[in-house]
Amino acid sequence: MAESVRRLLGKPGSVSLQPYTKLLKTIEEREEALRELSDAELTETAAELGNAELPYDRADLAELCALGREAARRTLQERPFDPQLIGVMALLDGHVAEMATGEGKTLTGALAAAGFALRGQRVHVLSVNDYLARRDAEWMRPLYELLGVEVGWIGQESTTEERRAAYAADITYASVSELGFDVLRDRLATDTADLVVPEPNVAIVDEADSVLVDEARVPLVLAGAAEAAESDAAMAELVRRLRPGIDYRIDDDGRNVHLTDTGIDSVEKALGGVDLYSEEDTTLLSRVNLALHAHALLRRDIHYVVRDGKVRLINESRGRIALLQRWPDGLQAAVEAKEHLAASETGEVLDSITVQALVLRYPLRCGMTGTAMAVAEQLREFYELEVAVVPPNKPNIRVDEEDRLYATAEEKEDAVVEKVAAVHATGRPVLIGTQDVAESERLAKRLERAGLECVVLNAKNDADEAAVIAEAGTHGRITVSTQMAGRGTDIRLGGSDMGDRDRVVETGGLYVIGYGRYPSSRLDDQLRGRAGRQGDPGGSVFYVSVEDDLIANNVPEARDYRVSSADGEITDPAWRQTVDHAQRVAEGQLLELHRNTWRYNKLIDVQRGVVLEHRRAVLHDDLGRRQLAVDCPATYEELVEEVGEEEVARAARLVTLYHLDRGWTDHNAFLTDLREGIHLRFLGRRDPLDEFNRDAVPAFKGFLDEARARAAEMFAELKVVDGRLDVAAAGVRRPSTTWTYMVQDQPFSTDFENIVGRVKNLVGRD
Repeated sequence: MAESVRRLLGKPGSVSLQPYTKLLKTIEEREEALRELSDAELTETAAELGNAELPYDRADLAELCALGREAARRTLQERPFDPQLIGVMALLDGHVAEMATGEGKTLTGALAAAGFALRGQRVHVLSVNDYLARRDAEWMRPLYELLGVEVGWIGQESTTEERRAAYAADITYASVSELGFDVLRDRLATDTADLVVPEPNVAIVDEADSVLVDEARVPLVLAGAAEAAESDAAMAELVRRLRPGIDYRIDDDGRNVHLTDTGIDSVEKALGGVDLYSEEDTTLLSRVNLALHAHALLRRDIHYVVRDGKVRLINESRGRIALLQRWPDGLQAAVEAKEHLAASETGEVLDSITVQALVLRYPLRCGMTGTAMAVAEQLREFYELEVAVVPPNKPNIRVDEEDRLYATAEEKEDAVVEKVAAVHATGRPVLIGTQDVAESERLAKRLERAGLECVVLNAKNDADEAAVIAEAGTHGRITVSTQMAGRGTDIRLGGSDMGDRDRVVETGGLYVIGYGRYPSSRLDDQLRGRAGRQGDPGGSVFYVSVEDDLIANNVPEARDYRVSSADGEITDPAWRQTVDHAQRVAEGQLLELHRNTWRYNKLIDVQRGVVLEHRRAVLHDDLGRRQLAVDCPATYEELVEEVGEEEVARAARLVTLYHLDRGWTDHNAFLTDLREGIHLRFLGRRDPLDEFNRDAVPAFKGFLDEARARAAEMFAELKVVDGRLDVAAAGVRRPSTTWTYMVQDQPFSTDFENIVGRVKNLVGRD
C-alpha cells in the first residue's frame, strides 16, 4: 500500500517491482532446459543475447536471468534467489536496488554487469575499497567466463599496464577513488598512447549510498611536486605550551579553534615581540593557526595514526586507512611537526573531480545498497536515480531494541560493559560499533579489565578487517569495530565456516551494540543490518549519552533531563525524541553541504568541460598544430622544412597542452582563493554563491585565447637541437612527481576552515 501511494505521488522509491515479479515464472520455466546445455552451448546462447541493444525487452530480460541463474549454479555453486533476479532486472533498468545485508548483492551486480556487457556496453563496477574490487572480480570471474565476457580489476598497487589491461576488459572492478585518480591522470596525458581509462558507458555502484551520498562531495585531487616542505617544529612547540580556554578556544562544533586576546599576546611575546597581523609577514598568522589546529583539533588515533614513522589519515566515513594519506600541505606539515616527524613534499593542485561528477560521467548508472530509501530524494535530485526496494529472500526476524540513554559518557560505557558481560555469558556473539579508533581502543581496555576478551577492528589493523569481521559470528566472540569496517563481508552465524551455527542460533544469533548513534540514521541501520542476515536470528541496541558529540553539537541547549535510576539512565520519552532530533539536524547539515558543493562545482565543471574538450581536440585531432600554423605561419613553414611535419606536430601538441594545463592550474588556484574568501561577502548580506559566480565567470573569459597566444609565443622561440624541437628548453615542464588525495570540502564556510578543513586521504603516488 505504501509503495502504491509513493508511486501515485511520484515520490522517490516508487519503482514498481510488478513487471519484474511477472517474469519470475518464465525464468523458472527455462531452468530445466538450460540445465541440459553444455557449457559451450550456454556460452553461445548468452552471446545471442548480444544481437540487440539496450534496454532489454521483457523476453530477453527473462532469458538473461535464466542464463545467469544457471551459470551461477555451475560456476559458483549458488542458485540466485528470486529477489536477486529482481535486483538484476532493476539494475538493468537503471535503478538503485535496495537489498538487505546478506541478500547477495555481489552476485546480483555481477549478473547485471554481464547483462550490460553482452549488449556491448563497457561496465565499471565501483566499490568502496580495493579489497572488495579484487575479491569480487576474482570471485565472479568463472561466472563471467561462462557467460562469455571478460573481467579485470585495479587497485592502488596496479601498474599503468595492469590498469590499461583491466580497463580493456568488458567489465572492470575498481574502487571509486582509484578510478577517479586514473581519470585525473589521463587529463594530463600528452600522447594518446598514455591514456588509460576508456570512454565511460555503464557504472554499477556497490554500496551506492556510501559512494553517491556520503562521499559525493569529496573532491579527488591530483597534485604535482613543487618544492620540499620545511618542518615548523618551533611553532608546534610554541602552541603546545598554550592553555586551552585561556590562550585559545575551540568552537562548539569542534571544527575550528582561535586564539584569545591573551593567546595573541602570549604568541607575539614568544616570537620576540612580533605583530601577528602585520602586513609585512602575512604567513606568520597562518603558520600559528595551522600549528594550533593540528595541536587542538586533530587527535591521534581519532583523525590519524602514526605508523612506520608517517602520519596516516583515517577515512572518516569508513574508519580505515588508505595508502599514503595526507592533508593539504600546510596542515600536513603542522601535524608532522606536532608528532616530531620529518616534513613531506609540498605541491600544487593540478586538477580535481568530485565523486559526484565522476559518477555523472557515465550515461547509464545504477547501484545497490542495503540503505537506499533514506537517501532516495538525494539519489533522485543529484543523479536522476529511483530506488527499487527488493524484499528479502527470508523475512527479517532481528529484534531491534529501544535505545538506552544515559546522562554521561562514563555511565554509558559502564552500561555497555555490563550488557556485554551479560550477553557474552550466554555464548552469544557480540559486535560493538564505535565512532572512532580511540573510542574502540578505550572500550576494548575496559572490556579486558572486566575479564572480557575481545577482537578490535579499526584503522590500525585495516588490512585484516575482512578476515576479522567474517568471524564475528563465532560462538562467544566479542568484536569491537569502528564505523562500518568490514562492509561487504558476510557475518555468518557460527563463524566463516558456519561450523558452530546451531549453537549460535540457540543463543539468539549475533547481537549488535551501537556505541552511540551516528550522524545519519542510515549508518545506524547499516550497523544493525550486520545481524539478522538471510532470516537469521539476531538483535541490536544503541547506547547513547547526553555527552555524545551528536547531541552536544546539534542540540547543545538541551540539558533539562531527569535521571531515572542510580546508574544514570534516562527513560524520559521526550529525551528519546531529542536524540532523534539531533540526528535529523546532523542529516540536514550534511544534505546542505552536499547541495552547496554541487552548486559551487556546477560552474567549475562547466569551465573544466570547455578546457577538456579543447584538450581532447589537441590530443586527438591535431588542433594544436593547425592553430599554430595559422598563428605562426613563418615559423611553422621554416620548421617543417627543417625537421618535418611529424616533429612539428609533436612539438605543437606539447606546447599547446602545456599552456592549457598551466592555465587551468592557475585558474583552479584562483577559484580556490576566491571561494575561501567569499564568506566575507556573506557577512555583507550577499549570497556567496552569486558572488562566486559573478567573479568566476569573467575570470575564465578569454581563457582559451590566452592559452593559444602563449603557445604561439613559445612556439615562435623553439630551437632545433639534433633534429628535434627542444620544447623543454623553451619552458615546457611536467611535474616530476604527482600524488593524489581526497579532501573534505566545506563550501562557503570560514576562510580558515576552508584552508585547514579540507581533509582526507592521499591514496596513491607515482
